[in-house]
Amino acid sequence: MAEPARAPLPTDKAEAYAALRAEIAAVIAGEPSRTARYATAASLLANAFPDRFFWTGFYLVDEAKGDELVVGPYQGTLGCLRIPFGKGVCGAAAAKRETILVPDVHAFPGHIACDSRSNSEIVVPVFDPSGALAGVLDVDSTQFSAFDAIDQAGLEAICADLLTTP
Repeated sequence: MAEPARAPLPTDKAEAYAALRAEIAAVIAGEPSRTARYATAASLLANAFPDRFFWTGFYLVDEAKGDELVVGPYQGTLGCLRIPFGKGVCGAAAAKRETILVPDVHAFPGHIACDSRSNSEIVVPVFDPSGALAGVLDVDSTQFSAFDAIDQAGLEAICADLLTTP
């Protein structure tokens, strides 16, 4: 089945995130599968900002271990399979339960280089409706300083809806 043509996003970055948030919410509304929700968000985000988003995806809390992330749906080159809490940018964001924005990953202590072409990164936690950490959204860029406060606010808003939108 052919997909309908997608309307172009606004050129203003904050407005683009607002439009993208609404689009993701509309597509995942009523979908009970977390995998489908994550996959949809990763795809729409990666395609919305292809000039900056080199790797876009989710690392999910491994329920059997509790303190380790395992790769989930993503768009991009091969990702790391597992990341312990506290290790690298993703593990640090999971341990702290807060967004981490890194303008130069090579200067981040303990950075895990899943792909050496990544130069900056933003990692946003995803919480389930009970407030438990479900995973993190990881976005890498080949550009240095590719992410700012507008990206952070936009991605945090999308992640806040991801597992709570009915």
